[in-house]
Amino acid sequence: MDDSNQLDVPPSFVALYTNPAGHRLTEPIRIVRERYELCEDMAQMLMEQASAAQFKSGGSEREVLRKMQAGLSEAESPVSPAEAQWVVVRIAELLGWESPAPQA
Repeated sequence: MDDSNQLDVPPSFVALYTNPAGHRLTEPIRIVRERYELCEDMAQMLMEQASAAQFKSGGSEREVLRKMQAGLSEAESPVSPAEAQWVVVRIAELLGWESPAPQA
């Protein structure tokens, strides 16, 4: 399929697959797009779960996001730790919550 017909990947996600100098992708654009689709779908799916968890627990949004990131960062997760951080930030964006601080 022609790459020009694919969806646009936001710069925040492309940065996950860019070399330290920021000039070259570390993976083919096809792979980056596939990973983006997975992560965006995951964020959309988990958004409702995050909202419900915050409502049920009465806890802070930050704590809900921290727990979601911990779950997404487990060994059997389909996403990398950097992608997990991106997914959590995306969930916060979708819900209008404060974006969590990046984890080391």
